[in-house]
Amino acid sequence: MTASAKGTAEAPGRNVKRKAGLNRAILAKGRHGFKRACENAARRTGTRIVQVDPAYTSQTCHPCGHVAAQNRESRSVFRRVACGHRANADVNAARNTLTRGWTNSLLPE
Repeated sequence: MTASAKGTAEAPGRNVKRKAGLNRAILAKGRHGFKRACENAARRTGTRIVQVDPAYTSQTCHPCGHVAAQNRESRSVFRRVACGHRANADVNAARNTLTRGWTNSLLPE
């Protein structure tokens, strides 16, 4: 969504200035606003937010835990040759994130 509108010298982009402004607004407020909305909702409902480091979740095999860039066959396919696990890459990463969240939530605040 925040891809550049600049284009090339031969085919310049359209509305570059407007697109740059939109990109700044999205990147400046998007994640912070989402985080604040989640925190407010958690306060109202009495739930707890656990922040998880997303590093390597898309390259980690959920069943065996092996981490390698080669596990990502394509943008949407995750395949671990050694253990045979094959899944949608986003689903595999989400499972890893969930596991990390459960593990982190056991730590004292």
